[in-house]
Amino acid sequence: MTSSSDRTAHLAVYDTFADWETGHTTAHLAQNGYTVRTVGLTRAPVTTMGGLRIQPDLALDELRPQDSALLILTGATGWDAGDALAPFARAARGFLDAGVPVAAICGATAGLAREGLLDDRTHTSAVSFYLAATGYAGGSRYVDADAVTDGGAAGGGGLITAGPTEPVAFAREVFALLGVYDAKKLDAWYRLFHDSDASAYEVLQGE
Repeated sequence: MTSSSDRTAHLAVYDTFADWETGHTTAHLAQNGYTVRTVGLTRAPVTTMGGLRIQPDLALDELRPQDSALLILTGATGWDAGDALAPFARAARGFLDAGVPVAAICGATAGLAREGLLDDRTHTSAVSFYLAATGYAGGSRYVDADAVTDGGAAGGGGLITAGPTEPVAFAREVFALLGVYDAKKLDAWYRLFHDSDASAYEVLQGE
């Protein structure tokens, strides 16, 4: 029997949250039976980089890995301006340790690097020297790719990383990890939204 935690994805939100980076991910999760819940440092409203106001569904100290299928972290100026967002990186550690996946894009990858979560996991980001500036020890595990999934060690959750210009590839990796689409439909989804291949639409419709 599928539990609610198996169909709930948690999206971290904070001031200057980069709106465009997870739009494909959350929209298509919601269209495929997932509930997307937003998590802030507190329940106080935040304002995205695009000027949208978001009221978090819950505060970070209320978030438990066992209630979730995935934690999603996006970019924000706060990742490179002090430690205000470090609690989200620590939450990501808790998720991975509990065997629950984490997906991080843009500046969130630097937050994970500072937390030591990329030292032993295959990963990517905007560019290698962006992460190198954090002083992390995972440079040898960096991959120059649009998005990367590290399956995780035994008992650990999978980790998805991507750079800020790859929201579609980021979503593709999330859908693959969660099994949202089978391989044929996932390929079609990517071709439709990344390559504007209209022929892929028929595959997604099951024709």
